[in-house]
Amino acid sequence: MIDAVFWVLVGVATVTSVGTAWTLGANSNSPPFAPAIGANAVSTMRAAFLIGILAAFGALTQGGSISETVGAGLIDGVAITSLAATAGLLTATGFMAFGIYSGYPVPAAFATTGAMIGVGLSLGGDPAIDTYRRIATFWVLVPPASGGLAYLTATMLRHDDIPETVGVPLLAATVGAIVANIRLGVIPSPPGASQNSVAGFAAGFVTAPVVGGVNAVVVVVTALAAAASFWFIRRRVEESIETGIRTFLVILGSVVAFSSGGSQVGLATGPLENLYTTELGLPGIVLLVLGATGILAGAWMGAPRLLQATSREYAQLGVRRSIAALVPGFIIAQLAIGLGIPISFNNIIISGIIGGGLAGGSAGVSNRKIGVTLAFWLITLVSSVAIGFGLYRALAAVLGG
Repeated sequence: MIDAVFWVLVGVATVTSVGTAWTLGANSNSPPFAPAIGANAVSTMRAAFLIGILAAFGALTQGGSISETVGAGLIDGVAITSLAATAGLLTATGFMAFGIYSGYPVPAAFATTGAMIGVGLSLGGDPAIDTYRRIATFWVLVPPASGGLAYLTATMLRHDDIPETVGVPLLAATVGAIVANIRLGVIPSPPGASQNSVAGFAAGFVTAPVVGGVNAVVVVVTALAAAASFWFIRRRVEESIETGIRTFLVILGSVVAFSSGGSQVGLATGPLENLYTTELGLPGIVLLVLGATGILAGAWMGAPRLLQATSREYAQLGVRRSIAALVPGFIIAQLAIGLGIPISFNNIIISGIIGGGLAGGSAGVSNRKIGVTLAFWLITLVSSVAIGFGLYRALAAVLGG
């Protein structure tokens, strides 16, 4: 009887996790391509197809760090059981479903983090204060960092002394340099490699001096990636400014969608980390495959309608403000993945839109709307802790475990 209940809980938790990943694929991973659609650089259906592939690939190659944080880093002293994982996922999914149907901005990262803290405390675990401090600091810094980067980006793109044949390729070079150094699980780490990245992989095969803690090969590969990106986009912009900006929007949307998959999948798979890797003895990649499959299905089935709606909003923003909002989104998402911190893409993108709007003299978002959004984020975090705590206690009382 106990085994039967356990496997039922495994099934329920797994289905809920895939359902959460589906929701993330349909909603959280869609905004990166909306500017390209609004600029008529790519069709809605092709964008949905690309989002699914890129976000799923990002989930497989970059989702491990955040999944581990959500599954094991939020509570000390106890391991998340199958029943606790089910309670946490149901709580987080309930919040996200409420946000979808009500139109209120419910951040998935806040809901999932709060829910897992709640069920962990209900299990008798101790608060992981150091982890909370690190996550809270990052979350607090996201709005000014994203808004500030967007402001600087938009100002550069609007500055009369910086022609678009220089400004846009410079942004492309920045993105290319970061791409060369992002961590990818599919890249092996040879002896001497500093990290699982293209630049780090190359450094593992060449003996080179280390200056200031940085391998010279990493610097060279990074510079080459930046130069190649600059050259490609500059050629496109010189042929036609409109064509060049559209091309950059598609590329930028692609890398942000990839980053979104890597940063968001852990919200769906994290609660099952202990269940799959410890209790069932399965490798972590199995869990990431489940999450990536859910994200892929969600993007292909649910993203087109959201893309059509958000593309109209981005079309009103204009391509330069759209670029200004997406560049910090990519940078901050990759930083969060490297640190293993769950984040809300809504938080990053909204902050970026506000910062880009300020460069034009108006944020384009009312103070009331900003206040309501921030208040709802805080309410989501606090209430998800309470509901996760109570739901686990209720399920444990009913099922006796």
